[in-house]
Amino acid sequence: MNTEYTRKEVLSDESQIGEQETWMDQVKKLIRQNKLAAFSAVLIVVIILMAVFAPLVAPYDPYAQVLKDRLLAPGKAHWLGTDELGRDMLSRIIYGARISLTIGLVPTLISMVIGTVLGLIAGYYGGKIDFTIMRFADVMLAFPSLLLAMVVMYTMGGGLVNIFIALSLVNWAGTARIVRAQTLSLKEAEYVEAARSIGVKSWTILMRHILPNCLPSLIVLFTLNIPSAILSESSLSFLGVGAQPPSASWGLAVVRGKKYLFTEPWLSIAPSVAIMIVVMAFNFLGDGLRDVLDPYLKEQ
Repeated sequence: MNTEYTRKEVLSDESQIGEQETWMDQVKKLIRQNKLAAFSAVLIVVIILMAVFAPLVAPYDPYAQVLKDRLLAPGKAHWLGTDELGRDMLSRIIYGARISLTIGLVPTLISMVIGTVLGLIAGYYGGKIDFTIMRFADVMLAFPSLLLAMVVMYTMGGGLVNIFIALSLVNWAGTARIVRAQTLSLKEAEYVEAARSIGVKSWTILMRHILPNCLPSLIVLFTLNIPSAILSESSLSFLGVGAQPPSASWGLAVVRGKKYLFTEPWLSIAPSVAIMIVVMAFNFLGDGLRDVLDPYLKEQ
C-alpha cells in the first residue's frame, strides 16, 4: 500500500464534501431563498461602512457641546435633534455604531475561539478532560450571562476593554457545548478513523478533519451571538457599568435620554431604534445562513 498516497487521500476526504458548492453558489442560494437575509447582509455592510467612515459621514463632531442648541427637536439642521448638551444625535448614533459593532464582533470572536478550542478538546479526548471542561461550562451556563457580566464589570470597573473581557468570559460555554457535540459525532467518522490508523497526530485531525466540518455551524452561531453581545453592552451601559461618558454608546444614549422621555423622546427613541435595526439585521442574516449552510436544521 502506498502510505503517502493514503495519507493525502485521508486528509482531503472531509474537504471534498464542501467542494460541491462554492461560496459564490451559497451567496446566490441565500439571495434566492431568503431575500430578507440578503437585505440584512447589505444593511450590515452599509452600517459597517458608515461606522468606519464616520468622520466623513457624520455632519457634526459628536463630542462638540453647543449649549445654546441643547434639546433641539429634529429638523433640517439636526435630523435627529440634539441632546441635553447640544450634541448632534445623528452624529453620536453614527459614531456609536463603532462601539456597538466592535463590542459585537471582538468579544464574540474571542469567546468563540475559546469555546471552539475547549469544545474540540473535550469532545475528542473525552474522559476526565471532557468532564472537567463541561462541568465548568455548566457552571457558567447556570447563571444568566448578563448577571455574570455585571459581576465582572462591577469587579473590574467600567470601560470598553473591561466589557471585552467580561463578555468574552461569560459567552464561551454555549459554543463549547455545540462544538463538543459535533466533535463526538465527527470523531467516529470513517475518514477520522482512517487518519488515526495511519498515525496522523491528534491535533492535525482536530484542525484538518473535525474543525472544518464544524465551521458552518460556527458561522451561523457567530452571526447570532453578535446581536446578543450588542444587547449586553447596551444593557450594561444602561445600568451604568458599561461605556462611560462622553462615549457615544447607544446604550448610554438611551439611559441619558430616559429623564427626557416625555418631553424630548427622540433622545431615547433614536438610539433604541438603531439598536433594534442592527440586532434584527444580524438575526435575520443568521437565520438565512442557517438555512443555506445547515439546511437540515430547518427541517427539524
